[in-house]
Amino acid sequence: MKHLFTILFLATSFFMVAQEGEDKEEKKFSLSGSIDGYFQTYITAPDDNAPAFGTAFADQSGFAIGMGNLIASYESGKVGAVLDLVVGPRGEGATFNSDIVDGIVNQAYVYWNVSDKTTLTFGRWNTFLGYEVIAPAANFNYSTSYLFSSGPFSHLGLKADFAISEDFSLMLAITNPWDTNDTSATGEYAYGAQLGYKEQYLNLYYDSGNNGGLGFEIDYTGGFDLSDDFFLGINAAYNDNDGSGFYGAALYPQLTTSESFAIGLRGEYFSLHGDADDQPNVFATTLTGSYTVDNLIIKPEVRLDSWSNSEPYFDNDGLASDNLAAFTVAAIYTF
Repeated sequence: MKHLFTILFLATSFFMVAQEGEDKEEKKFSLSGSIDGYFQTYITAPDDNAPAFGTAFADQSGFAIGMGNLIASYESGKVGAVLDLVVGPRGEGATFNSDIVDGIVNQAYVYWNVSDKTTLTFGRWNTFLGYEVIAPAANFNYSTSYLFSSGPFSHLGLKADFAISEDFSLMLAITNPWDTNDTSATGEYAYGAQLGYKEQYLNLYYDSGNNGGLGFEIDYTGGFDLSDDFFLGINAAYNDNDGSGFYGAALYPQLTTSESFAIGLRGEYFSLHGDADDQPNVFATTLTGSYTVDNLIIKPEVRLDSWSNSEPYFDNDGLASDNLAAFTVAAIYTF
């Protein structure tokens, strides 16, 4: 009996140690983030009297900072949490300064992997609409597109992600309205859906359009590897809010020439629509290089925006102009 108890005790101890080891392996903490800054000068306008392009972020001349963000994530078994904090002009613009601590919270959410095919997420998370994202390290171009700038940056609510098969995915969401995502004082809510197939995504979004809402938007985001070194990204969207809104499309051809350098172009057409004739529209071309040294990314960029039916800029003589060109060089460090 003593030998039997000894064997059982050793077996139990081994099982408990092994289980404890498994639990430790399942608990994962990670810390990541980025810091970026840039220099920008206007080619066709004076730096001290030039309006910004009209897109989000990177809208200052001279030397400027973008943002610093710190992302902490913790996972234990099937559940986890993510806290993404941002500071700087880009972070404040992305959060609309709407948080209690002056726009410092970019994302804050908890999630539950209910099964291998289903994940529930509750909290504030960056938008599923559009080709680009807030953090510059994840974008090829440093400046952002009109399509990205016109849509929501984040959502506050509940979403469910379903892995239907190896190729198909589905996401359904109910959130507070766009641009008022910290509260829903009017009792209104927004609804979102995303259908994915082999990294091609069809996105749908709807809110009532009241109180600064977005209305209805349909958005396609995807891309194709045309060769080992050449990738073509695609984004197209249509928005309507009680008869007015915007639509447009953008192509992102990107060529990787070496392990450390790539060059890419963003060509975008963007237009407003509504009851009035001759709505303003713009064709924007952005050429960006991307040179990587360890964790540092250096991005020189030339951008030209040309409007029809609108003169939102000034030229070097101080006269109204329908186009604006700029040179930008950005430095982004990731960790």
